Amino acid sequence: MKKWIVLHIIFLFLSFPIQVFGQQDVPILIYHSIDEFHGHGSKELYVTPENFEKQMNYLKEHGYTMLTFERWNDLKKVNKPVFITIDDGYQNNENVFTIFQKLKDSRFQPTATLFIISDFIDRPNRLSGLQLKTMAQSGFFSIQSHTATHPDLTKVTNYEYELKDSKQKIEQVTGKPVIAVSYPFGSFNDQVINETKKYYQFGLTTTPVIFSKKGIENENYLLPRIYIKNSTTIKNFEKIIEK
Repeated sequence: MKKWIVLHIIFLFLSFPIQVFGQQDVPILIYHSIDEFHGHGSKELYVTPENFEKQMNYLKEHGYTMLTFERWNDLKKVNKPVFITIDDGYQNNENVFTIFQKLKDSRFQPTATLFIISDFIDRPNRLSGLQLKTMAQSGFFSIQSHTATHPDLTKVTNYEYELKDSKQKIEQVTGKPVIAVSYPFGSFNDQVINETKKYYQFGLTTTPVIFSKKGIENENYLLPRIYIKNSTTIKNFEKIIEK
């Protein structure tokens, strides 16, 4: 009888996903423009729609689950979690919408987080309020904050405007909660973190490593992200997310 009990316990242990018992590596990827490069700005911040689709299809074919920060608590409940984040709110982010619609099926639900500069909504080359509302309601996107004016937060004093007012404006536009902010230029310090905690549940940096929960203080306000660039090949992409 005792032998049977021991074997049963071993079987149950082996039935649980390994990630429940060990550290879990979660790629949080950062993009900006999803478009062909036409000579304006930094070429490396442009990922062509063709390459972006290849990368998203890689995630689909290799069993990844794309999450947004509203589902942070699902990290250990899903297979191979990954976050797609896109900063600045350029018009060309609509290409993501088209690609997601193409790739979605009964097994794969693509999602991404758009970090929007609230004062830039409706500007030329930026997403409009109507576009953002439509994207938020589509189920493909979470619309979050990239501050009000995109300053280096370590050099400002008007945190309430940059953080609180930005959050409120985006919520008014989309009708959805704003719970995360990406720090412009990836810049932060202790004061920035303390101010961010007043209004948000998550703060994102550009520290280029894979996220692995360590239980450190303010961990959710120090979330790292890895750039996907114009020069990132599909082999590079595979190496990044399979680390």
